Amino acid sequence: MGIILKAVNYQITGRKLPHLTLAEGEVTGHSHRIDNGQAELYEKNGTLYLRVLSETASLIHEEHHAITIPQGNWLVRIQREYEPEGWRYVAD
Repeated sequence: MGIILKAVNYQITGRKLPHLTLAEGEVTGHSHRIDNGQAELYEKNGTLYLRVLSETASLIHEEHHAITIPQGNWLVRIQREYEPEGWRYVAD
């Protein structure tokens, strides 16, 4: 499963989540989560939003190198791919 973060310049609203896990792997059980920084994760109408409060935070996953996310507001998307049967989420 891939994660796409898109910077947004609007105020994030919604329900603040008690964790910083952006996505759980369906196959491996590994997760994409925020580490090494201050951040908040929100959910509104089925969409996740990330607010990085510190200068940077790290997006980590067991099978990839950490990615540095700069301070700001981010829309979180789960990467999908097309198959003849229709769209499906990318599995990790």
